[in-house]
Amino acid sequence: MLRLGQHSFDDGALLIMAIVNRTPDSFYDRGATFGFEQALERVASVVADGAEIVDIGGVKAAPGEEVDAAEEIRRTVDFVAAVRALYPDLIISVDTWRHEVGRAVCQAGADVLNDAWGGHDPKLAEIAAEFDAALVCTHAGGATPRTRPHRVRYDDVMADVLSRTVGLAERAVSLGVDRSKVLIDPGHDFGKNTWHSLEVTRRLGEMIDSGWPVLVSLSNKDFIGEALDVPLDQRLFGTLSVTAVCAWQGARAFRAHNVAETRQVLDMVGAVRGNTPPRRAIRGLA
Repeated sequence: MLRLGQHSFDDGALLIMAIVNRTPDSFYDRGATFGFEQALERVASVVADGAEIVDIGGVKAAPGEEVDAAEEIRRTVDFVAAVRALYPDLIISVDTWRHEVGRAVCQAGADVLNDAWGGHDPKLAEIAAEFDAALVCTHAGGATPRTRPHRVRYDDVMADVLSRTVGLAERAVSLGVDRSKVLIDPGHDFGKNTWHSLEVTRRLGEMIDSGWPVLVSLSNKDFIGEALDVPLDQRLFGTLSVTAVCAWQGARAFRAHNVAETRQVLDMVGAVRGNTPPRRAIRGLA
């Protein structure tokens, strides 16, 4: 059983974590939701499209203008509080690696801390434990936040992914994070080249077999663009294809920009697996 916020989910549930960037320079939406009202409109849209979780970020992952903890807090805390007031039951996640930000957003009502940089700040897990928040433990290969991989090598990339993410998950539980509130993420593109990201996708079943629920963040990433040799605005079909592959192997949560399309893919996978019935089934029965 996976527990996030006020909700519990069985193993068959496929969850969408919708991306809401409070940044002026985000790689995909180019700052479209940096404004407070625009970001609230984005939340309303993704909830209507079927997202169970919103993931609010105040710093883009790629290199760029320096954003200190105070500025990240300014971009996220009041917004988290506003979303919590408008959507009391919505699962709110915040994408941060800083414990200072983690504390502030949990005080404002966040349910999940999405640590995309693999435990760079070890105190973040302590904050999750203190506030009974969920924690996403991501593989970044030991990379420093906001750096790009350069000629990174692994003897066995999935072995490294498992060692680091499971180690982070077990440490979090030892600090007091509820085991049912911990997810692991292979960290596509983080500390990896395209070959690495394709391999961890192909071998995702090894993460599923660890017993920890798996979240994947695939949406419009560079490994998709390079695999298909397509620009950023033409990666939707590739993203949805990889989403289906990961869902079929057993991933539980999917961080996404394109929520309505992702919802259809996940619902179709659920129907084929037999976890959810068709919404309408009259063919051959009337």
